[in-house]
Amino acid sequence: MNQFLSTLVFATAALVVTPGIAQPAAASPAGSQQSGPVGVAAPAPSGSASQAAAGAIRSQNIFDVQPDASTEPGYRDQTNGERAKVQPGNNAPMWRQVSGGITGYSSLPASQAPEAGNLIQGFVDYPFMRETNAGEAWRQVRNRWILPYGAALLGIVVLALALFFLAKGPLGHTHPESERKFERFTPFERAAHWSNAFAFVALATSGLVMAFGKFFLLPVLGLSLAGWLAYALKYVHNFMGPLFAVSLTIIVLTFVKDNIANRADVHWLMKLGGLLGDAQVPSHRFNAGEKGLFWWGITIPGIFVVGSGLVLDKLIPGFGELRGQMQIAHMLHASLALWMVALLIGHIYMGTIGMRGAYRAMKTGYVPEGWALEHHKLWADDIRAGRIPAQRSGDGAPAPERPAAPLQA
Repeated sequence: MNQFLSTLVFATAALVVTPGIAQPAAASPAGSQQSGPVGVAAPAPSGSASQAAAGAIRSQNIFDVQPDASTEPGYRDQTNGERAKVQPGNNAPMWRQVSGGITGYSSLPASQAPEAGNLIQGFVDYPFMRETNAGEAWRQVRNRWILPYGAALLGIVVLALALFFLAKGPLGHTHPESERKFERFTPFERAAHWSNAFAFVALATSGLVMAFGKFFLLPVLGLSLAGWLAYALKYVHNFMGPLFAVSLTIIVLTFVKDNIANRADVHWLMKLGGLLGDAQVPSHRFNAGEKGLFWWGITIPGIFVVGSGLVLDKLIPGFGELRGQMQIAHMLHASLALWMVALLIGHIYMGTIGMRGAYRAMKTGYVPEGWALEHHKLWADDIRAGRIPAQRSGDGAPAPERPAAPLQA
């Protein structure tokens, strides 16, 4: 009984409320706003004249879209205008062209913005990489090849030198002081070397932090401090580049005459420089290992590193304006820079703790006659025979040095 009364009351209320809701919009006085429940609206009049009279803006009607348009022949080849007729709002043809590297129209002059009309670069196919657009390909080369394999190369070099030092220790003997010394490096040569070394260490340190800092510095220093450090080192890198370029040019021109290969270098290579034995293989002023470092660790890669760095800094007119040029320059710059760092780590090792007396030669410019006979016998023989002067600079006699320890292995 109660259920019957509830149903009767509900039906009566519905009959009373329904006429108010269903009242047509024309019954409202002109110019007045129709009140009623939110979300309930009268059907819009059809026809463009009615829309214009009402001042309304009609949105896209979902029923105008053809749901089966994708099954029509030539659907994929439709232009953006053709696609808009059957599927309004579907801009797939336009974005397909954009992702394919199509260059559109831009009002900016090509001299100022040569790639203004190109949002996404075209596809490239690098070796050992899947074909993709050039921007993504560059990112993959950097993150999947240059950085991991470059870090592995540096780690292998450091580990190999550590094991070699533990197994062999410093090479050569400690020679007693003698009255006769040979000038190995003139003051000019030492100034050029230290200038180039200072610039290279600054560039290597800043470059390694920018490349690998997020892996080993960011977790320790935090985002803010690591970010500021990388930002500061970026400017150190940019300003040290010209100093490295100038000092590298001087280094190459100064030492090139003594780094030409000869027959003695073949014998030195066949004996592996005496690394596996106790005796040094005779050589001229620079042995085959030092000559190889000069050409393949400094000169040739250095030229390309400097050139690509100038492109990245946009200091070469006509280069570096396009993204593709910058990507190629970056890959070349990063790869060869890591190669140089790996080889010069070995050079620093041999010039400091790896060989007795080597650092003194670059510090003071002079080496004892016994050191010259042990490490560069052919060069010492030329000096003793008078074919090469014992002192090449004009700064007077070499200053006496403190007595060294007795001859040690």
